[in-house]
Amino acid sequence: MAEPKPKRRTRERILEAALRLFNEEGVPNVTTADIADELEISPGNLYYHFRNKDEIIHALFETFEKRMDEQLVVPEERAPDVEDLWFMLHLVFETMAQYRFLYRDLEQIVSHDHKLAAHFGRIVEHGTQVVKALCQAMVKSGSMHASPREIEAVGQNVALVTTYWISFQRVRQSARAARRGTTAAGGGELDHGAYQVLALIAPYLLGPARALLDRLGQQYLAPAGAATQR
Repeated sequence: MAEPKPKRRTRERILEAALRLFNEEGVPNVTTADIADELEISPGNLYYHFRNKDEIIHALFETFEKRMDEQLVVPEERAPDVEDLWFMLHLVFETMAQYRFLYRDLEQIVSHDHKLAAHFGRIVEHGTQVVKALCQAMVKSGSMHASPREIEAVGQNVALVTTYWISFQRVRQSARAARRGTTAAGGGELDHGAYQVLALIAPYLLGPARALLDRLGQQYLAPAGAATQR
């Protein structure tokens, strides 16, 4: 007989509830009282673990930053290729989806908290440098043709599109909903984000690398059920 799972600690439950509410409602629209109500605990119990909402945001951000650092890496044991970049972007966008409140309310958060602004800026710069390093490695291996100036621009553009992809999708969803007279849905087609970013690099890819990207795009972006239709 399987042993019962240990109960999650109150601190963990607070962070889980806060993450869910921040993602659904946005940071400005969620208070510590809302989080306590969600968990059916007293505000005093919450304040025992976190003195205010900013401390909760910092705790969530620490986990987010750690995951991003683990995912933004360049393979060292072999020459990287476009598939490495594709896989890395998938992991990054999955993390962005899980912590999408950081991107949804990015300007409000970083303008309010200079420490978070500095850390977020470091993540963006780290990502830019990793993309540039991957591109330089692919140029060296012959799977990509780009000048140092072009690689610099690609790195900056990848960081730009990635950072503001969620905001772009929210605007597009809101416009669609307005035309239909409905309410905008959540999410934001983050699954397409990785491909949209790689589209910035596609013109510089050569031979098998470009063919691989085209094949991955067709497989990944194919409509549901297309693979079974003949």
